[in-house]
Amino acid sequence: MHELGVVMEVIKTVEGFAKKNGVTQIDTLVLQIGELSSMIPKYIEACYPAAVDGTLLQETKLKIEILPGNGICKSCNKVFNLIEHKSKCPDCLSENFQLLGGKEFMIKEIIAC
Repeated sequence: MHELGVVMEVIKTVEGFAKKNGVTQIDTLVLQIGELSSMIPKYIEACYPAAVDGTLLQETKLKIEILPGNGICKSCNKVFNLIEHKSKCPDCLSENFQLLGGKEFMIKEIIAC
């Protein structure tokens, strides 16, 4: 489970941002995770309480937004969800696509009290 190490780096980043900007309390941390990312949201949620224990983020709520894993077909230009359609264009059945999104893992928002 590499999620714990990633969450700890997120905490360091958020704490650094808070210190630099004079933020002393954070209500909510919003993360965006792509469907195709190697990060598993339920594991992020599971390790979050232990990772934030004793930090500035100890009392924060974690919100995770899932971003779709979409591609665009290089044959017919149809945009489609890669997971839902098993990486095959639902219109022309081509497997030749360009990835548009879904591998993201980012801090979207830090909501201060």
